[in-house]
Parts: sequence; C-alpha cells; structure tokens
Amino acid sequence: MNKNEKFMNVAINEAKKGIALNHGGPFGAVIVKDGKIIAKGHNKVVLKHDPTCHGEMEAIRKASKKLNTFDLSGCEIYTTGYPCPMCFGAILWSNINKIYYGCNTTDTELIGFRDKKFEELLDDNPDSICFELNRDKCLKLYEEYTNLKNKTNY
Repeated sequence: MNKNEKFMNVAINEAKKGIALNHGGPFGAVIVKDGKIIAKGHNKVVLKHDPTCHGEMEAIRKASKKLNTFDLSGCEIYTTGYPCPMCFGAILWSNINKIYYGCNTTDTELIGFRDKKFEELLDDNPDSICFELNRDKCLKLYEEYTNLKNKTNY
C-alpha cells in the first residue's frame, strides 16, 4: 500500500466513524503536510445541525487551528467524495495544494446527495438565485477597507 492509499484509508475510517455515530453522510477527510496527518474530519451536518460541517470543512478548521494559520500551503487533502462546491472553495481559499478523492459526484448522487445539482446551477445559471443589491453602499465599504493600512487580503 502506498502513502496515498494509506491516507485515503484514514479518510475512509474517519467517514465510518461519523456513520457509526450518526453524525452525517459517508464523508471523511484527512489533511496531510510533509507526510504527516495534521487533521481529520468527518461529516457532522446532522450532529451539529449545520450544513457547513462537511468532512473537508471540519478537517480544514482543525488543521488551521493546529497550525495556527489560515494558509494551508504545502498541505494535501484526502477525501472520500469529490468536494462539493462549498468544500472546493474552502480548499482553494486555504491554499491546499492537492486533492485526492474517492467517489465522484455521480457516485454521490446515486446515494442521494445533491452535489451534482449545485455544480450544474453554478455552471449554468447562478443568476437565477443571485441578485445584486446596494452595490454603491458596498463599494463604499470596499473603499474603506482598501484605505486601511494594516489589513490582510485573504
């Protein structure tokens, strides 16, 4: 078994743990840096009554806390399912360098999850649910932020 398979097995076991505890769907994730596991997470949507508590999100939160940074450059993530748009965005924002996934969105759809619908909505017609409002006021807010001396753009 190579190192990638080893880390994916940890993600699978993390997902199994979440299933056994009835925390949510079969989604586990592991974040690795320099060949060492930094954090593990599994879906806790049901447990926490929070739709953002996907396995990848839980692992990112734990890794950021452990490393005391929001920048996870140099890290890799192993996840049992292809990341949904929310998780994919969080992975990109955290600068994780590689994503290894087990099941694809078709596999996930076959067990009753809607990831594929969200991807299609974002690809085809995001304006069907997005509406610009008070842009002038928000631009002023952006201008105030731009004028700050000590800020972090992230």
